[in-house]
Amino acid sequence: MSETEAVLSSYLDHLAVDRGLAANTLASYRRDLLRYLEHLRNRGRVTLGEVAEGDVTAFVAALREGDERHRALVAASAARAVSAVRGLHRFALVQGVCRHDPARQVRPPRQLRRLPRAISVRDVERLIASCGPDGAPLTLRNRALLELLYGTGARISEAVGLTVDDVDLVAGAQRVRLRGKGGRARLVPLGGFAGEALRAYLTGARPRIAAQGGGGSGLFLNARGGRLTRQGAWEVLRGAAERGGLDGVSPHMLRHSFATHLLDGGTDVRVVQELLGHASVTTTQVYTQVTVDAFREVCAAAHPRTRD
Repeated sequence: MSETEAVLSSYLDHLAVDRGLAANTLASYRRDLLRYLEHLRNRGRVTLGEVAEGDVTAFVAALREGDERHRALVAASAARAVSAVRGLHRFALVQGVCRHDPARQVRPPRQLRRLPRAISVRDVERLIASCGPDGAPLTLRNRALLELLYGTGARISEAVGLTVDDVDLVAGAQRVRLRGKGGRARLVPLGGFAGEALRAYLTGARPRIAAQGGGGSGLFLNARGGRLTRQGAWEVLRGAAERGGLDGVSPHMLRHSFATHLLDGGTDVRVVQELLGHASVTTTQVYTQVTVDAFREVCAAAHPRTRD
């Protein structure tokens, strides 16, 4: 293993152990940084101490342009790669591997601001009503899953990672424990519809599904009795959307809808931040822009003094 590869390995260990980055994020960083080391080798750089700022900026350009082996990255993906590179050089400097940080002044490509897309309450109701044949065990599971995704704003990975013990359906205090990015846990209250759907699933469907295999303690099970995967949950949503005549609905769109509808109803943005599990309120504030845009459209269409 070369010195540069050893630094990379130590840096990834640091991110996993000290920073607690999620496995998917670590995998992306590893892929980005391996591509960066290949870029450096092609430019004749053997150690990180030999790297100049021009090498880093050339890598940024290569990310956006692509080549015969790599597709061109969109701004968001390129920004993630630049963040990984900056972190690696900063780590190498702190560890005394090199005397300067050539990436310190390099900025990631600017990203176009894309507002999250939400669906209406009526469309959410259509989606959930399209879970499948009434009374069927998998229909009860599907309805419980979609009610939970929309009713708590859970990420799909958080939902499929739930165990039976993570759900508390005691009357008046219904809640679920979600484990978010970096292993951070949060308690989110369950509304009446989500609580009722989960109760129906746990009593009327899950025992019958679990009998098909070894689902263990997983809350949501597949038809064979094993734990439902992310891909399986995606298929549940896709099937309900097709039956309901809804296009382009994703699990994350239900999370966006959860946040947007709460803010539309007057919920404080700090409360929404806690419910979503965002580390910073800045991340949550993008949803306030969504509601402001909606209000602006309503005013433009209805107020007599808004003509151009």
